[in-house]
Amino acid sequence: MGRYLLKRLLISIPLLVLVSFCTFCLMQFSPLDPAEVVLQAQGVPQITPELVAQTKAELGMDKPFIVRYLDWLLSCLQLDFGHSYVTGKSVWSLLGPAFVNTLKLTLVSVAAILVLSVALGVICALQAGKRTDQAVRAVSFLLASLPPYLLAAILVWYFAVKLDWLPTSGMDSYKSYLLPVAVTTIGYAGIYFRMVRSAVLGNLHEEYVRYSRACGLPERKIMLHVIRNSLQVTTAVFCMAIPVILGGTVVVENVFAWPGLGTLSVKAIMSRDFPLIQAYVLVLAVAFILFNTVSDVLQAALNPKLREEL
Repeated sequence: MGRYLLKRLLISIPLLVLVSFCTFCLMQFSPLDPAEVVLQAQGVPQITPELVAQTKAELGMDKPFIVRYLDWLLSCLQLDFGHSYVTGKSVWSLLGPAFVNTLKLTLVSVAAILVLSVALGVICALQAGKRTDQAVRAVSFLLASLPPYLLAAILVWYFAVKLDWLPTSGMDSYKSYLLPVAVTTIGYAGIYFRMVRSAVLGNLHEEYVRYSRACGLPERKIMLHVIRNSLQVTTAVFCMAIPVILGGTVVVENVFAWPGLGTLSVKAIMSRDFPLIQAYVLVLAVAFILFNTVSDVLQAALNPKLREEL
């Protein structure tokens, strides 16, 4: 298992380097001169070529491209993403707390999605073709098809405005998590529970289930084996759900004024804060690669045959 893990980590290194290079190139594709953006953010009334040249020299923008990339990459490895063009603060001082807040929302949402998806998937698989199965699938399809902002507006109107039970913004208490988590969970659980249902249905028709029943094993033990084997198929999906939700909370965070990456990224894009945008894209890309590696390792732990394929 250790050898397999080492191979997966070695494969991830070239991907991380490629992602960092593409992220750094984002600034080069912008039609705006980064030095002019800095001067505009500082409120300089008249931007002259001399000021632009001076700013480039101060920020190291006059160096060759490959030198700037290597300097930036080495700084990123030390969690130094530069300074914001708008506020002048360290990018990590802005990105770090926002990342933690988004990660909290993501982990709670993933836990809710996992529990709801497995429960509904198993129930619908056992009741396949019956009214319970049809009703759950119909309702989940309807809810999953609603845009997140519309679903958020409905929940806010009912639970916050009409009933006055829950807050509509911030993260002051556990109640602040309920509406954002509900919007995220409803949207994704409606998709993932279908995968669990399909996996459970496929395993219920396997020969080992018939043999176990013929040997008189308790149905409870049989179902535990079925669920375990089904989760092998869905492990990768649930692991990848973490970075997907991590990067997909933009709408939810802006609707509920959640101080996370989604809110921060929108502000950075609107103000053309390139260092902050670069750091945001890089963090999400690294999260996708790392969680993809974690999902492969978990699948290999559950299924030893996969270790022999690499």
